Amino acid sequence: MKHLLIRTLWLATLVLISSPVLAGEFVVVGPRAAGMGGAGVAITTDALATYWNPAGLAMTQTVDIRLQATAQGTDRHGLVRALKDIEDLDLSNAANAGRANDLANRLNRPGASLSASGAAGLYFKGHFGEHAFGFNVSDVATSGGFISRPVTATGAGPITVDGQMALRGLEARQAAFSYAYAFADKTFAIGITAKAIQGAAYSGSATINGQDVTLSDNFGKSKLSTAFGVDVGAIYRPASWLRLGIVAKDLNQPEFDAPDGTKLKIVPQVRGGVAVNPYSSLTLTADMDVTSNKTFVPGLKSQVLSVGLEQTILNEFLSLRAGAYKNVQDAGSTITPTAGFGLRIFAFRMDFGAGYDFREQGILGSLSLSLTF
Repeated sequence: MKHLLIRTLWLATLVLISSPVLAGEFVVVGPRAAGMGGAGVAITTDALATYWNPAGLAMTQTVDIRLQATAQGTDRHGLVRALKDIEDLDLSNAANAGRANDLANRLNRPGASLSASGAAGLYFKGHFGEHAFGFNVSDVATSGGFISRPVTATGAGPITVDGQMALRGLEARQAAFSYAYAFADKTFAIGITAKAIQGAAYSGSATINGQDVTLSDNFGKSKLSTAFGVDVGAIYRPASWLRLGIVAKDLNQPEFDAPDGTKLKIVPQVRGGVAVNPYSSLTLTADMDVTSNKTFVPGLKSQVLSVGLEQTILNEFLSLRAGAYKNVQDAGSTITPTAGFGLRIFAFRMDFGAGYDFREQGILGSLSLSLTF
């Protein structure tokens, strides 16, 4: 546990679930949304709309080619810090018995857990008149880690530490095609995305015994299966300065094989968003999960409220962004601030967005490179 950030983000690659039904967390995709608190349903009109809301493809007549990678990790109640502290403790010294018990109690606290998500891929958008289309080849992963066997610290010189952490998650490797159409001079747009998904399910566990824990060596062998998913979305623009959006993901409830022989069903996610432009270069936006989504941490649900703003300068040569998000279903979660920027030089642009939870050391980071015509 010597590299806290790397190991937290590594959870984004872990995958499985023991429950037969899962409504996964809504993964933040792309640095514009990351910099604006994770909001993207009403504002995304580039190639990433194939993920956020396919209706957004029809709101602008552009061609967009985009590469992006995003990762997010949350450490609740200092689980990673406690693991590192117990690894650094001299267990041969009887004087450390009290400290070892304190650390074991920290690890066993209700709610102590790790969550992570990540996404990366190639995204494309094009148009033919009012008809818009797009596709992406991408990978979206969610995961969680939690204490599955309580940690104990017994004896005195040597001190014996024993416990176990379970690692769960799902990785969706997908090829998606989107179509959207705008009505009434882009007052209203609807879109649909069809996805062919290879699901990779993993189940792992890490023994806590005072030695270094390497998560990458403990997530097990994947269980692969395929399914199809369907997303639908709509955007309504009643005025030039106001935009309302909604998206429903995985409406057909795709199923994947779990390593224990059960079926893992993904139930729909629904998220709404609003965007306001007080003037042309300023955007204010907010998203909210309509559904309360299960996670890979038992007893923890995800329902995120995101708010953000973007100020563009010199015709989008520079874009400055700020925002915040909070999981309203997690009473212990804090408001996490985010920020980001974009640089555009002719058709090329680079964007970066990040967020950091100063109390729980949660982190969000995203980078994209794109060509827009």
